[in-house]
Amino acid sequence: MGTKMTNILVCDDDKEIVDAIEIYLNQEGYQIYKAYDGEQAIRMLKEHNIQLLIIDIMMPRLDGIRATIKIREYSSIPIIFLSAKSEDSDKILGLNIGADDYVTKPFNPLELVARVKSNLRRYTQLGNLNAENNALFTVGGLCINDDTKEVTVDGDGVKLTPIEYNILLLLVKNQGRVFSIDQIYENIWNEEAIGADNTVAVHIRHIREKIEINPKEPRYLKVVWGVGYKIEKQ
Repeated sequence: MGTKMTNILVCDDDKEIVDAIEIYLNQEGYQIYKAYDGEQAIRMLKEHNIQLLIIDIMMPRLDGIRATIKIREYSSIPIIFLSAKSEDSDKILGLNIGADDYVTKPFNPLELVARVKSNLRRYTQLGNLNAENNALFTVGGLCINDDTKEVTVDGDGVKLTPIEYNILLLLVKNQGRVFSIDQIYENIWNEEAIGADNTVAVHIRHIREKIEINPKEPRYLKVVWGVGYKIEKQ
């Protein structure tokens, strides 16, 4: 076939939902692997070359939240949460522990497919940013090596998810420039920002917790009230 098959793992304890998602994603040319609880998902990720995970939050044995925490210890593939709850707290918890995106059940199949595509696109871009040779960006003690995707603060490595990395890279490349929440969202997600405030704010908070000695008095990632965020020129 020439084109490399993209493997997607779908994990939900409701077999009908997994089968439905498989039908929609098969039509788009994706190869689907199936799991029905978090432990199975973790096992399959280790056995197969999976490029994206769609995982339900509420499941027996090992739920999506706990599974994601374990997966994030060794993998940065995009993770999309499925949840029957439309509550913000659930969504924010998911994003906080390293999920990239969120779809609420009952979901519109077209929306799910769009989310899958945009997360895969962002992930492959993350892998293909090597065009700039020797891509080292530093601000004070914060250093990003865009060839190896490594981030260090005062020499210590910092683990970021793909979205966190892309947000930080955008701000560091444009240090001193203020980006609004909508600008950050549109740059990183490649889609129109509608109700993006919470999503961006959660990721910013996460980045701060990882790169700032005292997140409440940030040295690098500053809020410009009423406008947006910037990386302070050092």
